[in-house]
Amino acid sequence: MSLDDNMTRVLDRRQQIEDKLSDSASLSPDMLASLSRELSELRPVAEQVEVVQKLKQNLAEAQEILSAGDDDAEMLEMAQLEIDQLAPQLEDAEQQLKILLLPRDTDDSRNAILEVRAGTGGEEAALFASDLFGMYQRFASRFGWRFEIMEISETGIGGYKEATATISGQDVFAKMKFESGVHRVQRVPETETGGRIHTSAATVAVLPEAEDVDIEVNEADLRIDVFRASGPGGQSVNTTDSAVRITHMPTGIVVSQQDEKSQHKNRAKAMKILRARLYDAERARQQAERAASRKGQVGSGDRSERIRTYNFPQGRVTEHRINLTLYKLDKVLAGEALDEVVDALLAEDQAARLAEGSGDNT
Repeated sequence: MSLDDNMTRVLDRRQQIEDKLSDSASLSPDMLASLSRELSELRPVAEQVEVVQKLKQNLAEAQEILSAGDDDAEMLEMAQLEIDQLAPQLEDAEQQLKILLLPRDTDDSRNAILEVRAGTGGEEAALFASDLFGMYQRFASRFGWRFEIMEISETGIGGYKEATATISGQDVFAKMKFESGVHRVQRVPETETGGRIHTSAATVAVLPEAEDVDIEVNEADLRIDVFRASGPGGQSVNTTDSAVRITHMPTGIVVSQQDEKSQHKNRAKAMKILRARLYDAERARQQAERAASRKGQVGSGDRSERIRTYNFPQGRVTEHRINLTLYKLDKVLAGEALDEVVDALLAEDQAARLAEGSGDNT
């Protein structure tokens, strides 16, 4: 479908929805909500279509004056000047429209479950995992997202063996989905007396939060164990068997929760994480099937892929997938400059998908 055809389709669809919403009394609550949501998503695309149409019209008028060969030299000069200004504006506007017309990842609008785990590097890796978890918490705060800690397994000196949180808000998964992978840190540990730089790692997984309707979990496939919750070093934090471990027998996925004093609440949290992991596994399977036609995609989604290095001696953050280096390590870890990396990854993914689309049209 050509760009002009897409523009017509967008404007026609907006009109259809607005006509239906004008008679909202005849719509069911579900249909009203669905149409309102579609209109909200369609509105910025339609507005960009109108920008492109206006620029095209102005450019055509200026070209018509120029081609008419009017004897008024000043008029011709103004027409040429306008063409010189409008042509690049139209090109930029059409590019922005093409990006808006790209099919959205159906999970982009979902909330996300964040999992950070210490990797190789012992205590230093655990401290780095804690740094990363804090970075995402501050990043979420900047966007007004809700960051709900699900579980943290501490090492005793401020490090995290693993930490899990639910992040809720607008387009959370869209912004966070490229964070999955191995994050590497290079720095001198506080315990290092010789001043040597150590390399450690932590893994990050960002899962789209699944709804009950997305994943049907058969109770018969679950083994549920309850046990007594304990704190760092085995210190008891509860005197009842409130901690819950759920094993999904067909896949071997195991989820534990012990942060809540209520067994019921721990089970609910564990089920939320289990659903997200099962949904993510299905999503990964579908992506693998499409991978052959997406060789230019940003990363493979493989959690074992090293994606980013945080070098403390140089104050440097390097995003390996797009060869981006920022000398803003402190600001990135503070959550302030992380969006520079996130936006660059999104732009690279959009460029790859645009190139893929143009290749299909040739």
